[in-house]
Amino acid sequence: MKSLFDQTQLAGMTLKNRFVRSATYDGVSDEKGHMTEELFQVYEKLAKGGVGAIITGLTYVSDLEESYQAQMGIYDDSFIEEYKKLTEMSHRYNARIIVQLVSLGSQASPGTSGKVMWGPSAVTDLGLKNTPQEMTAQDIRQVQQSFAEAVLRAKKAGFDGVQMHVAHGYLLSKFLTPYYNRRSDSYGGTIENRARMVLETYQAIRDKVGPDYPVLIKINCDDFMEQGLTFADCKYVCHKLAELGVSAIEISGGTPSSRPGEGTIRKVTAEQEPYFKSYAAEIAQEIKVPIIVVGGNRQVGQLTEIINQTGIEYISLCRPLIRESDLINRWQAGETSSAKCISCTKCFRLDGTCCIFDQQ
Repeated sequence: MKSLFDQTQLAGMTLKNRFVRSATYDGVSDEKGHMTEELFQVYEKLAKGGVGAIITGLTYVSDLEESYQAQMGIYDDSFIEEYKKLTEMSHRYNARIIVQLVSLGSQASPGTSGKVMWGPSAVTDLGLKNTPQEMTAQDIRQVQQSFAEAVLRAKKAGFDGVQMHVAHGYLLSKFLTPYYNRRSDSYGGTIENRARMVLETYQAIRDKVGPDYPVLIKINCDDFMEQGLTFADCKYVCHKLAELGVSAIEISGGTPSSRPGEGTIRKVTAEQEPYFKSYAAEIAQEIKVPIIVVGGNRQVGQLTEIINQTGIEYISLCRPLIRESDLINRWQAGETSSAKCISCTKCFRLDGTCCIFDQQ
């Protein structure tokens, strides 16, 4: 029988258990995305708390684009040395650390900096109300290379791997969504074309760092909106990524466009948790790539059943670890009551703002 606390190998990384800290927006970097002492303390608490692998907050790859306030960055080589401090600390506590890479697209915070806000098409975001600039072929190549160069920096900084953020309505996710991707060229139309941006970006990364460095993907199982990415579309992309050698896939779902009201998160009852399990289990049955499931993971008994009754190998959590950074240590010590963070309509981040972008 599998245990949540098994030591496993994931793409060459030794993980002390099956728990992964899923990414969020931390909001405590400096104004240019660099490390702060507060950010370092966030990750030290997570590493001490017992999680097997940490996926960082979403980290932007290009300073040509608008970003969030105090969002982590990795857009030039000045980040390499400072992130070494972060990775070395994590390794001291035997926690692997993976940096999540993102291009925000039309879900960035609009500013007066004159920076660009890109999208596959100039379609106003239903949740954020921003209208992006439609990308040219040159813009697409530039973003792909920004991801590839960011991965090389991550490798030099000692991160154990990277995760491409292809979920929740950010730029790569938007390319997969018919409502937002209305292009008539080779990047629009059929799912084969809409997936091209993701697959080419992944290949650009592999060309830069080789076949062995861990590259993970986070993807929506479904956008849960009209003219959104469907589960069939998701499975197509997952199969293609598996053929290309992706290291692991984290299954999530939804975007701000699919939420029922502005400033709220999708309401889910306890009976529906974990709420992407069935999607992740079906994908795990079809492809030979480690599958991570996120969303409503709160109870040890349920999670033990998942890893034993499905092909899902790893469990990721975010909000419970914001609320209780030593949750995994508590569970491993035998105190297995549910995570203190439950499904709700508000989730306050480290800076006190509401967690409206993540279903984790």
